[in-house]
Amino acid sequence: MSFPIKYRPKTLDQIKGNEETVSALRGLLKDKENFPHTLLFYGYTGCGKTTLGRIVSTELGCKGYDFREINSADFRGIETIREIIKQSQYLALEGTIRVWLIDEVHKLTNDAQNALLKILEEPPDHVYFILCTTDPQKLLPTIKSRCSQFQVRPVSREQLRSLLEKVVHREKADLEEEIYEQIIDTSICAPRHALQILEQVLSVIPKERMEIAKRGIENQTNVIDLCRIMLRRPTWSQVNTILRKLKDDGVEAEDIRRTILGYAQAVLLKTENDRAALIIEEFRESTYDIGFPGVVYACYAITKNKLK
Repeated sequence: MSFPIKYRPKTLDQIKGNEETVSALRGLLKDKENFPHTLLFYGYTGCGKTTLGRIVSTELGCKGYDFREINSADFRGIETIREIIKQSQYLALEGTIRVWLIDEVHKLTNDAQNALLKILEEPPDHVYFILCTTDPQKLLPTIKSRCSQFQVRPVSREQLRSLLEKVVHREKADLEEEIYEQIIDTSICAPRHALQILEQVLSVIPKERMEIAKRGIENQTNVIDLCRIMLRRPTWSQVNTILRKLKDDGVEAEDIRRTILGYAQAVLLKTENDRAALIIEEFRESTYDIGFPGVVYACYAITKNKLK
């Protein structure tokens, strides 16, 4: 069993970070009769959106086959939504409610989103929908307005370090200080990514562990190229070329922003660097409302800044 599955939280008490979201959910769950029928979890990948969705489903009392999880990256069309609407009319098989968790919901086609909107407006009393997305700006505004929305953020370095140490202890292993720090940097404080890297690290001999811990960030070639070039004084043409590649590859804007922030932070913690500080300043706001144009604008502002 992989680490992200083996050590996935089963209750709200086991969730690391996102205290505001967890507290809000606890409050709502105290009055289950008035619990909202549609939730939207949005935020950076690997930080617990679907995990929270599963926990909420369990807390509501959904059992067995009455819980259905669908990844919109695989089933994007209107026929999938029509089938959900059809099935939602039937009563629960094993309990009193049915829950549909739709992951990567922003990847639904426009027609599928419009079809989904109809049932979100008036869901049956026994049906709940949990929507998860890394890219909420791609959702129809009318869908978002029907949901109780919760942002899921990366955890702090301290919280992630605590999680990694706990897993290493349970695996009866040892890990050097610099390996912990590298995993945290590479994962950009996303728990799932960190656990995936840790699993790979513990599978090799100690002298190979640092190379494995760094590999995750090195695989993001174009994003890292963008980080490196912006620490110099690039022309807009050079930056533009990389941005076009990232857009063509469909890399999520918030993933780019978090990687850039992590890279600039690592540079600034090692040595004084005004350009790294400028990069952090320009990328401090999330891209959930503005999307890829926000990344383009921040890069342009940094490129045109006269700071050496």
